[in-house]
Amino acid sequence: MATSSFHNKLNDLEAKLKAENESRRRDRNPRNWELPVKPKPMGLPLPLDGSFSGFSTVSATRPTFAGVQMRAGSAPASSRQRHLNIPMSPQPKPPDGAEIEKKYEEIMKQTGILTLNGQKYRSAIKDLDPLGELGHGTCGHVVKMLHKQSRHLVAVKQMRRSGNREENKRIIMDLDVVLKCHDCPYIVQCVGAFITSSDVWICMELMSTCFDKLIRKLKGPMPERILGKLAVATLKALNYLKEVHGVIHRDIKPSNILLDECGRIKLCDFGISGRLVDSKAKTRSAGCAAYMAPERIDPPNPTKPDYDIRADVWSLGISLVELATGEFPYKNCKTDFEVLTRVLQEDPPSLPAGRGFSLHFCSFVTDCLTKDFHKRPKYRKLLEHGFILHYEMIYVDVASWYLGVRQMIEFTSGGATSAAGVS
Repeated sequence: MATSSFHNKLNDLEAKLKAENESRRRDRNPRNWELPVKPKPMGLPLPLDGSFSGFSTVSATRPTFAGVQMRAGSAPASSRQRHLNIPMSPQPKPPDGAEIEKKYEEIMKQTGILTLNGQKYRSAIKDLDPLGELGHGTCGHVVKMLHKQSRHLVAVKQMRRSGNREENKRIIMDLDVVLKCHDCPYIVQCVGAFITSSDVWICMELMSTCFDKLIRKLKGPMPERILGKLAVATLKALNYLKEVHGVIHRDIKPSNILLDECGRIKLCDFGISGRLVDSKAKTRSAGCAAYMAPERIDPPNPTKPDYDIRADVWSLGISLVELATGEFPYKNCKTDFEVLTRVLQEDPPSLPAGRGFSLHFCSFVTDCLTKDFHKRPKYRKLLEHGFILHYEMIYVDVASWYLGVRQMIEFTSGGATSAAGVS
């Protein structure tokens, strides 16, 4: 009976992931997109009950560049509970209409203002010239654009607005966070936004590529020194989100870690990021099955399925194993159900012996992939790990490594890489 219940839960979670993938496929279809219309006037009033027509079904936060996958809008928490058929703990009280209205008005004051190279520009959508698509996302796409006045290049994440009341509340809260992340060098920066009657456009700094695309082009492992810098940047970004904004990312994977030509590594895409209440996340947004922590798949206490930032620590560990070996640790799985089952039933992945990995690196990955989340370290402890301290201190020329990778890919493919980087 217990086995049947366990399989039912995994089947329900797999069905949710399939539904999100289908939503992702529909939203990637360009025929579903409309031309932007004139932005609404500033200071648009918002009903106190929160029943505004709202924003896109995805958090207006980070862009996706050159293959970065954006999250699909999920159903409201109550729908997720019914779909997963898993008892839920009481949800934290949502912000009331007055708080949502205040945040909306604050965001609207910034609409149409782009901050580029330290200078503010009052702009309209017509001031941006499209130069080509950088990638598809779950609710739209990301376009490379030129801001005509400043001649500055930006990546614009274009999302359709939704009429779902609960989703709109979440979008407002997420957008409020991303606009405040300007003081973290490890998070892709938002330079402004446009809100129209049909779309939300989020303008971001232009990055070159993501690590998911790099590993697929390389068809092999990445050097430990590069992954050391990736671990430092990602861990510091996650710690910043938790300590400063009380936010958990919930979708850590190589496609959400970006790189630019200067060698800077930054975290992006907060489409399913969640608020922490008493340091716990209360909702069960699916995320990506491949990188999902065991406690999120099968909570030890189904009546109280809370989890914390250590779920993202697991996802970081899986990402590092994949990038360090050139292979996803749960390979040869044909369905999400197979992945979820292996995560729960097998020993956690580790870095293979005899591949030249340092003891510090192996130890760090082992800590991240501690299956019992009670024993898995949190950000603060990991920031004191010898692996992180080492790569925080030493210089690694990530930019030169990336340039060499681009040249190698260009040579082997017989053609130039795209303007967005490794495509």
